[in-house]
Amino acid sequence: MKSETDSCTEFSGSVLDFQFEIFLVWFWNFFNSSWTLADTLGLLKAALNLSRSRSLPVNPKPLHLLLGPESSASSSSPFLHRCDSHVPHLSLVPRVNMNFNNVKVPKVPGGGAVSALLKVGIIGGLGLYGAANSLYNVEGGHRAIVFNRIIGVKDKVYPEGTHLIIPWFERPVIYDVRARPHLVESTSGSRDLQMVKIGLRVLTRPLPDQLPTVYRTLGENYNERVLPSIVHETLKAVVAQYNASQLITQRETVSREIRKILTERAANFNIALDDVSITTLTFGKEFTAAIEAKQVAAQEAERAKFVVDKAEQDKKSAIIRAEGEATSAKLIGEAIANNPAFITLRKIEAAREIAHTISNSANKVFLNSDDLLLNLQEMNLDVNKKK
Repeated sequence: MKSETDSCTEFSGSVLDFQFEIFLVWFWNFFNSSWTLADTLGLLKAALNLSRSRSLPVNPKPLHLLLGPESSASSSSPFLHRCDSHVPHLSLVPRVNMNFNNVKVPKVPGGGAVSALLKVGIIGGLGLYGAANSLYNVEGGHRAIVFNRIIGVKDKVYPEGTHLIIPWFERPVIYDVRARPHLVESTSGSRDLQMVKIGLRVLTRPLPDQLPTVYRTLGENYNERVLPSIVHETLKAVVAQYNASQLITQRETVSREIRKILTERAANFNIALDDVSITTLTFGKEFTAAIEAKQVAAQEAERAKFVVDKAEQDKKSAIIRAEGEATSAKLIGEAIANNPAFITLRKIEAAREIAHTISNSANKVFLNSDDLLLNLQEMNLDVNKKK
């Protein structure tokens, strides 16, 4: 098994080298979760002693960096005691009667090219990390807020463009402030106890000036946390005020009332509603069948009413016709009784119509004078006299 001494890289150098090496020890073990709070405090004390002395202790020993995991999990000695056995000049663990105030310390040569190269690499890496993570962009139609690990969410809202942040200490949170559609469906009962399934399309966006409050209270997925609850509650409350038939005939009124209530409710959560519209409105199968049966019955009733009205009109027409014919017969009878020549006049009119019909036909027909409804003897017509 590899010992703790062999698992480290040995360095020796000036006071600044040892301070830098102490930082590397803490940095490595901190990010590998191998040090406790007591280990960190001991290391800070060693760094403080070095900064005060401005020189190395007597008989400096090599500092072992990048300490690996403990060689034995069952060891009862703390980690710092074992590390201090290799680097006692750092005083990682308090010692009794250790006074170096009057001790002469020899000068130690520089740490060499390896230490300088390591410093340059770490500083360059930190610089690249800071440059890559200190800028962020806010696209069009978006706004940003900044979360600081020390003071929390800042109240300032950042517009579109490129902005600066402190890497690791600050983190941008970007919101889309454009109107986005959301489709919500809800099933509720009408005033006449009919089940109605209604679909609502809502255009929502967060208020840009209230984004810090929105992030503190609702987070980034504010729509999923707020919209379903307030939309379902509003739909149930409004639909319960109308009958199923009124939801169809008064659809615009229902939509306007839903929008008014939703706008007021969403404003309490710093959310703006740009448009609210009813997309679907369906009823249960039983209610749909009842409506169809009702419509068929209404059409049959209208048809029966039409038949009855027609019969009434035919009845009135027959009565009027009969009355006219009776009046005509009465008048004809009176005319015949008062003037016998009326019959002769009617015979002449009938004969004229018959003659006109025969003259227009292609066939020539010879009729007996008796068929013309004329009695020539009574008319005292003398053919010879005419000649």
